[in-house]
Amino acid sequence: MHIVDGALANEVVIGGAVLAAGGIALGLNRLPLEKIPAAGVLSAAFFVASLIHVPIGPSSVHLILNGLAGLVLGWAAFPALFVGLLLQAVFFGFGGLTVLGINTLNIALPAVLAGLLFGPLIARASPLAGAVWAGIGGAFAIAATTLLVAVSLVLSGDAFVPAAQFVFLAHIPVMAVEALLSASAVYLARQVKPDLFDAIKGARA
Repeated sequence: MHIVDGALANEVVIGGAVLAAGGIALGLNRLPLEKIPAAGVLSAAFFVASLIHVPIGPSSVHLILNGLAGLVLGWAAFPALFVGLLLQAVFFGFGGLTVLGINTLNIALPAVLAGLLFGPLIARASPLAGAVWAGIGGAFAIAATTLLVAVSLVLSGDAFVPAAQFVFLAHIPVMAVEALLSASAVYLARQVKPDLFDAIKGARA
């Protein structure tokens, strides 16, 4: 899901960087002290999950866990995911530094949307029903990320249209896996810390 340096038009790269900077600033402003450990854990989980690539056709896919990050952190998913992307770019060359902004936007914005849409439903539901909503939120975040990546490619030229179509198709299995992981994680969290999703309403607002 990482877009590499040099693949996008300059306008897309600059626009993505500006929007990502705004999201990071807003996320830091809405990250309470008690949520910093959770942000660190989810950033690390994203970092590790994204390192495991599964070949599919001419490309490869990997888990992202941005839906789970958005459900737990709300807007604070922006800085948490940005840190993971930055470390991947610096240490492993995934993506690149010039596209760090657009990659952050494509991954973190769907995370925030998942939190805004499904977080309140999880907070009001029973643990089992909340897990179902979390699974839907996890799949939604992947679908939205693939859509944003595809839009980024299409805006950079017609030559990228086939690649944009392949990105979505290749990530359908990832949507299913992320749905199961998000559902399981939220169900467990509701058992051991039932007030977790009530506590982050302010982070989503």
